[in-house]
Amino acid sequence: MAEEEWGFAPPPFKPDEALQRLRRDLRELGLAERDGVFERRGTAIARAKVDGDTLAAARVKRPSRHSPDWQARVLKSSADVRDFVADLKKQLAQWSDRDD
Repeated sequence: MAEEEWGFAPPPFKPDEALQRLRRDLRELGLAERDGVFERRGTAIARAKVDGDTLAAARVKRPSRHSPDWQARVLKSSADVRDFVADLKKQLAQWSDRDD
């Protein structure tokens, strides 16, 4: 249903607050942050930064210590942030120790 039918709009997206929440969520997944990049055992897994009124986020296609291949996403809402974390959680579960 359209927003007009319900008579309310979702709260405005605040990228600074969303980045703080994303950082907490990624730490809960066992990742450590270093200079805006989230790592697992020294291997880059994800990164995120505020980009205007959105978050610029990315995750690796496959863990690599040498030159990670990033999949970028623009997060424009809290739902986008939740989806990014859920997708990353699923990928972390699929990657085995031999992938690191």
